[in-house]
Amino acid sequence: MSGERKNYAILSKRRLADNVCEFKIYAPLVARHCKAGQFLILRASKDGERVPFTICDYSREEGSICVLVQEVGYTTVMMSRLCEGDALEDVVGPLGNPTDLSRFENICLVGGGIGSAVIYPQAKQLFADGKAADIIVGARTKSLLMYKDEFMACAKGAYFVTDDGSNGDRGTVVDMLSRLIEQGKEYDCVFAVGPLGMMKAVSEFTKAYGIPTVVSMNSLMVDGTGMCGCCRLTVGGKIKYACVDGPEFDGHAVDFDEAIKRSRMYKEQEAEHLCRLRGEK
Repeated sequence: MSGERKNYAILSKRRLADNVCEFKIYAPLVARHCKAGQFLILRASKDGERVPFTICDYSREEGSICVLVQEVGYTTVMMSRLCEGDALEDVVGPLGNPTDLSRFENICLVGGGIGSAVIYPQAKQLFADGKAADIIVGARTKSLLMYKDEFMACAKGAYFVTDDGSNGDRGTVVDMLSRLIEQGKEYDCVFAVGPLGMMKAVSEFTKAYGIPTVVSMNSLMVDGTGMCGCCRLTVGGKIKYACVDGPEFDGHAVDFDEAIKRSRMYKEQEAEHLCRLRGEK
């Protein structure tokens, strides 16, 4: 049966939140070589734009890769309308540098929102290596928490928090991280992925405790090959590019204020375009 599959065919589609879908895609050559922390460039149609997506899961046996598609612009909205059996035009990857947490033993993975897609493969790999991590996942409300069952299956301890308290624990991922440390948890690394403001808050908190912190700056990427320069950021006073130098960096060295300022430059235009696309304006 697998020999009859078309490359880049959508094997399954699962809606995880109002504007987030998980796609499992048949791409055996990519699945054979990809590692946690890397990303892909997808093109939904022949005339479509090339968009980078983090690999959130993969199966070498099945020849499949998984990505989360969040509807934030024309291409992602169009992609979210594809169904099982449809096929993407092409998939390029794996790209970027894979995660290397091998020198650490007591790790805490922290994910905010769609950042859960990035820490999930890390959680699975650490579990397989016999170094299961504590995992903290935060979201605005319970319905936006993703991969809860999957995380609980491979975590040393799984903790879920929401801004509104709808999942039981109310607060931010930093609140939960602080609580765990106060309870005696000792971490030699924190790996954080999510909105820029969240990663900044985590990095500032861990810096005070002297805990090495890795952050993924994949949210800045557009082109994914280092040509467009949109993912430029300052790390330790030097210019870096998330797609080719990262996407992961020392959270204590990233200039988050600069990155946040640049990420807000086209918010009004993005919102207007999305409204027109959905027929709301």
